[in-house]
Amino acid sequence: MRILSALLLSGSLLASPAAFAQTTWTGGDDQATSPLACDASVTPVPPGDYNGGTPTGAPDRKGKALKVVDIPKLVGVGYFNSTAQGVQSAAKETGNMTVTTDGPTKANIDEQITFIDNYITSGVDGILFAANDPVAIAPVLKRALEAGINVVGYDADAEADARQWFVNQAQPNGVAKALMDQLASEIGEEGSFAIVTSTFTTPNQARWIAEMTAYSAKCHPKLKFLETVEAQEDNILSFNQAQTLINKYGDELKGIVGMTSVATPAASEAVQQNKLCGKVSVVGLALPNAMKPYINNDCIKSTVLWSTVDLGYAAGLAMRAVADGTLKPGDTTFKAGRLGDLQIVNQSQILLGAPKVFTKTDINNFDF
Repeated sequence: MRILSALLLSGSLLASPAAFAQTTWTGGDDQATSPLACDASVTPVPPGDYNGGTPTGAPDRKGKALKVVDIPKLVGVGYFNSTAQGVQSAAKETGNMTVTTDGPTKANIDEQITFIDNYITSGVDGILFAANDPVAIAPVLKRALEAGINVVGYDADAEADARQWFVNQAQPNGVAKALMDQLASEIGEEGSFAIVTSTFTTPNQARWIAEMTAYSAKCHPKLKFLETVEAQEDNILSFNQAQTLINKYGDELKGIVGMTSVATPAASEAVQQNKLCGKVSVVGLALPNAMKPYINNDCIKSTVLWSTVDLGYAAGLAMRAVADGTLKPGDTTFKAGRLGDLQIVNQSQILLGAPKVFTKTDINNFDF
């Protein structure tokens, strides 16, 4: 595990006996945090001045057919298969937008940059993306803007001026609250837990972990954090990392928090294979369909997420609206078809809503 000084953590780890209140690095970023009140629901941050980018010399695309490429972190996993489904739904609804989903088969930023670069060269009207690294991806997205291409992000953002808008599935502090409240309810206020994330540079997961740090210190101060491990959004590696945590900590390990839609079911499988159902909880972000086997057989109690189909759908509609000029700087809401009016927050983000906790009582009502 990495060790950082308290200065580098700059307030993310509080000087208290809280879950993360130690010098052990959690995998979170070092940006300022804004933990919600312990008994409060998610309160969206009102928008300020627009801080997104602007395409250079973009042609008039209002009402015209659009050729769009969707480049997620990786292809071939359930999470991004379902966001792609949502994007296609938006394309069908608008009737004049063709979208191709393409990208690396592993969450590799260098490969993702290559895909984007190739599509800039081949020529597209719009690029949808979910970033593997917010800083590393920014230069190629800026090249797209300079080429007059509309750029909209979803799921994992880039630097704000490298895209026009970002569809945010949930406020980071809202994700943190949902995960940590659920974890504490399952393992108790003094339980020990570890985190399985994708990579330490994946922007949304690092932001969620930083907010989890602050929220836990404030609202669940006796939870004990053990360590964070990387699993690259790879099913086998995620299982092996969970297995390693089980072997390493034994009875001390009461919970595993999965930060990806791959890590959470893989950790659940590791718990089940080790006959630890009811002894080690898995709380994390995952598609309901992937978690149904573990929740329906009472091995795992819950999973936390948002509608990934709706996330892709909102991103697709945002792309059409940007091209048409109906989504523009200064707007405070975005008309998102069947989703109704979505709030614009953080200067250039469209907020999908608060995360949901799926349990055995309702998980079978959802199919994604």
